Amino acid sequence: MLDLSVVRTDKKTVITALNKRGIDASTLIDNALSTDEKRRGLQTSLDQKLALANALAKEIGELYKSGNPAQANQKKEESAALKSETKDLQTQLSQAESELHELLCSIPNIPHSLVPNGQSEDDNEEVFRSGEVPSLSEDALPHWELAAKYELINFELGNKITGAGFPVYTGKGAKLQRALISFFLDQNTAAGYEEVQVPHLVNEQSGFGTGQLPDKEGQMYHVGADNLYLIPTAEVPITNLFRNEIVNASDLPITRTGYTPCFRREAGSYGAHVRGLNRLHQFDKVEIVRLEHPDKAYDALDQMVEHVKGILEQFELPYRILRLCGGDLGFTAAMTYDFEIYSTAQKRWLEVSSVSNFESYQSTRLKLRFKDNDGNSKWVHTLNGSALALPRIMAGLLENHQSENGIHIPKALASYTGFDTIH
Repeated sequence: MLDLSVVRTDKKTVITALNKRGIDASTLIDNALSTDEKRRGLQTSLDQKLALANALAKEIGELYKSGNPAQANQKKEESAALKSETKDLQTQLSQAESELHELLCSIPNIPHSLVPNGQSEDDNEEVFRSGEVPSLSEDALPHWELAAKYELINFELGNKITGAGFPVYTGKGAKLQRALISFFLDQNTAAGYEEVQVPHLVNEQSGFGTGQLPDKEGQMYHVGADNLYLIPTAEVPITNLFRNEIVNASDLPITRTGYTPCFRREAGSYGAHVRGLNRLHQFDKVEIVRLEHPDKAYDALDQMVEHVKGILEQFELPYRILRLCGGDLGFTAAMTYDFEIYSTAQKRWLEVSSVSNFESYQSTRLKLRFKDNDGNSKWVHTLNGSALALPRIMAGLLENHQSENGIHIPKALASYTGFDTIH
């Protein structure tokens, strides 16, 4: 959620920056500012009435003590009228606060100045590329056929148990999943991220804090009886560990990593681009989260990008990094880098990680602050990234490392799997 003081200070700059997203936010911003002005006016009136009521209460008490009950009763009538006015002001103030909150929730984050202009993924900016696309034989298979051939993943069995988008990993496929999770966590903890295990269900406050609610409510699985949501990413519970907290500047950066299954209702369309592991309702992911001082947040973002690069390099896969344009940027992000590996068998790029800086957008929702050396409270900047999402990594490993002799497991991962080839 935008810090309203920033909007008040430089409304024109905010509106211009939001134009990068392909939206004209001028009406929204004007409505938010006018509603805030109304709210502040009501708050001032209410404070004045409450102060007058307190003074009147003391005066009534003094009149009774001094033996002037008639005057005291007259003042009590004034007090009753004042209470009625106060109650009406409190109702109006509550309504204004609710309207302002709703307006602010509908305004996305301000894109960073380096975010390129553009309306769709076609306008994203490639900033890095590594690795050569391997030459596969003409009979090379996509990962869903390789998974069936080597009995690694059973999509039909998952469909029977639950439905489409819930695969069952078997044999070496299950071991490869477990190896990837352990490998990613070990890489992250070696880089200084503290490992945590967090709940896989969250309440509404947590969903709101990181921006999934109300923006992505339709994409989340809802447990109605308990009003809880299955997490779409570990970002939600890990970041919410610090909701309603004030940390010291000396505590920053705070870094965490965690593995969770992730649940997403969006199904996507039919076709090869969503077959197999390309688009799932349940999948595994290892996440990294950072809480940073505002002055160091973009350096931290660069560090996170380098960290994910270091992991991908060990998998011997061709990959690229994209800086997302304004039109493709997530609602809560100020800047995002997407990592994509090339699927040689499918002849397309597959996203395997997003690394984002949300600046203060999440922390204003989370009420997450830090105290600087002067004792002033300021908003923490939050960042998160996938390190990494498993399904498309596995798809890339299977497809790019296939040969007539089986599927090669990269050396860095073989010590985790216990095998270097899938036959």
